[in-house]
Amino acid sequence: MASIMEGPLSKWTNVMKGWQYRWFVLDYNAGLLSYYTSKDKMMRGSRRGCVRLRGAVIGIDDEDDSTFTITVDQKTFHFQARDADEREKWIHALEGTILRHTHQLREAETGFVPSVQDFDKKLAEADAYLQILIDQLKLFDEKIKDCKEDESCRKIENLKETTCSMVESIKHCIVLLQIAKSTINPVDGIFQPPLDNPVVNSTMPTQNTLPTGSGPSGPSSGGASPGLIPLPSHSVPDFSYSSSEDEFYDADEFYQSTTSPKHCKDPSGPAAALPLSNKDTALKRPDTTESLNSSMSNGTTEADAFDSHDDRDDDGEGESVEEHKSVIMHLLSQVRLGMDLTKVVLPTFILERRSLLEMYADFFAHPDLFVSIAEQEEPRDRMVQVVKWYLSAFHAGRKGSVAKKPYNPILGEVFYCHWDLPTEAEEPPPPTETIAEGPVPWSSSNSVCFVAEQVSHHPPISAFYAECLNKKIQFNAHIWTKSKFLGMSIGVHNIGQGCVSCLEHDEHYILNFPNGYGRSILTVPWVELGGECNISCSKSGYSANIMFHTKPFYGGKKHRITAEIFAPNDKKSYCSIEGEWNGVMYAKWANGENTVFIDTRRIGIIKKKVRKLEDQLDYESRRLWRDVTLNLRLRDIDSATDAKHRLEEKQRSEARERKENEQQWETRLFHEDGEVWVYDEPLLKRLVSHRQ
Repeated sequence: MASIMEGPLSKWTNVMKGWQYRWFVLDYNAGLLSYYTSKDKMMRGSRRGCVRLRGAVIGIDDEDDSTFTITVDQKTFHFQARDADEREKWIHALEGTILRHTHQLREAETGFVPSVQDFDKKLAEADAYLQILIDQLKLFDEKIKDCKEDESCRKIENLKETTCSMVESIKHCIVLLQIAKSTINPVDGIFQPPLDNPVVNSTMPTQNTLPTGSGPSGPSSGGASPGLIPLPSHSVPDFSYSSSEDEFYDADEFYQSTTSPKHCKDPSGPAAALPLSNKDTALKRPDTTESLNSSMSNGTTEADAFDSHDDRDDDGEGESVEEHKSVIMHLLSQVRLGMDLTKVVLPTFILERRSLLEMYADFFAHPDLFVSIAEQEEPRDRMVQVVKWYLSAFHAGRKGSVAKKPYNPILGEVFYCHWDLPTEAEEPPPPTETIAEGPVPWSSSNSVCFVAEQVSHHPPISAFYAECLNKKIQFNAHIWTKSKFLGMSIGVHNIGQGCVSCLEHDEHYILNFPNGYGRSILTVPWVELGGECNISCSKSGYSANIMFHTKPFYGGKKHRITAEIFAPNDKKSYCSIEGEWNGVMYAKWANGENTVFIDTRRIGIIKKKVRKLEDQLDYESRRLWRDVTLNLRLRDIDSATDAKHRLEEKQRSEARERKENEQQWETRLFHEDGEVWVYDEPLLKRLVSHRQ
């Protein structure tokens, strides 16, 4: 990487409330991003401001391919490149600079200086991994020999060729490292005094030079170029700054409590190792443990105490995020912007105490809204009711104020539950007899029943199904998630679709799901939804477009949605909706009337009913994750991590055994039909069978 990189970017400023052109210079050795109002001002040394990169965090917007942010010193600076390629080049250079200077900061704080012995150890590890890769490479020859299809054989040969190139590159790198070992000490690419050395941070001229006309898309990232221009020297300031007090930086969401000492710590503190050490068992709360033991001694079973997410106590769930910030920083240091997080092992303390399969049941936290779809007489009204149920389905998933990640379901894991529909006081009680044929045999015909199964591990697909026998309505869906690291956020793309079926009207409403974003992951994480979703019914011709708006970095509201519902062949909607998906949504109708469409704060969540743990099968979610949930509740992070590891290792072992025996996994409740996953015994199939 070149010592210095320069070029134009736009920077958001509050002076003009908009994007302003600036000329930026990235000094890799100093760890500093300086900016000027023009290239001429840069040559004269008239710096407008600078961003110190040591301990900084870069962020990108998944829905915008040209903007990015740098968060450091309790400030967030916003930048805009000309296009996605230019942004990628700047981010690549900035990430390398941040990584180098953050590592040096940690070494200075911990007093750790890498020795020749440390280098030898890492070199030996690299050599061992290389040998493993070479051994794996030999397996390609066996695969090619056994392959009988030309197309498959060609693919394997291409993989072998790519792997051979990678092996040769690794060999070359190891040779270069061995040469470096004999010439450089300490091993850091080049020898430099510590960053806090007063000589380095003084105003003495630097030796950095820059090729003429270089920039993100120029020769700055390549070799030497004629016409080197000496750059003005600057000291590295203690904090990032701007020459205008009105320059905009958005620190509200990243450092929400800067008056608190614990939020003023430098986020680049020493990284702790994973898994968490025994020191974290100090997080156990005697009051929590005593209250739990007390409840059990009064006749409450362990199953009663730990099998209900709906009744759990969320107090204090946000504390561990701040307490373990060093662990999160360690995790973030292992990933890069845009990286797929599907296979990244996350620390146990950020887990929510339930499986993802159970979280999908929250779509039916208002079962009365779901079944009322089938009660509408006209297709126009049924589409409105589908939209109303759909928009009510997201707020219930976030019971606590802190966003946490549910457990990744194990292949073959299932979850059952049901909801009893609310009734008016003067109405007779619904029938209580159970229905043997339904997905939840212990529920009644007036219940909304739900079942989910993890049907695939690669990709991680969850399928789920719900029905109400009395109302002749069912819902079938599958979702698989793809996570992406965005710096200050984590984006989760929900890939899949669902189908609401009103069986008496022979109508099927196809819908998809919004993307999710975990924001402010270094302080108090919160969930945001984003993206465009659609609902359509091919028989009636009615449709709806729903937009989940992410919060703009300057102004704007969180959790905003807009939606429009269309009649067949109409380009103008007969109902427009706007509001917040976790608050109030208002409807404007074609006749000019304005009404409250739905108020999620006033409609009560109906609690799902789940069998007690002792009655569940071994592969049901709550029983499967029982030990993890119990230890998270007790704040025993070590034990929770061990329990989670045992489950994951059991899954790996079973996968290896199936591979050795050449067995395919057989799903329990769902089957694949084209590109969708379908419940084996849906209500539609059972009703047709009874008529025959």
